[in-house]
Amino acid sequence: MKQSEIKELSVAELQEKLGETKKSYSDLKLAHAISPLENPIQLRSIRRTVARIATELTKRELQ
Repeated sequence: MKQSEIKELSVAELQEKLGETKKSYSDLKLAHAISPLENPIQLRSIRRTVARIATELTKRELQ
């Protein structure tokens, strides 16, 4: 998910998306621990998406 897409979402949508993305990340991480993923770069991209969403939420709280 790109930063421009994240900026267009509302706070409620961001919180929902953050929960979904964190769950997806934990599921992939668990699957990777059991048997290696075909594309382990997915983990990095999802982790960065979580950080982008969390950063945008924090930024909006401070405004």
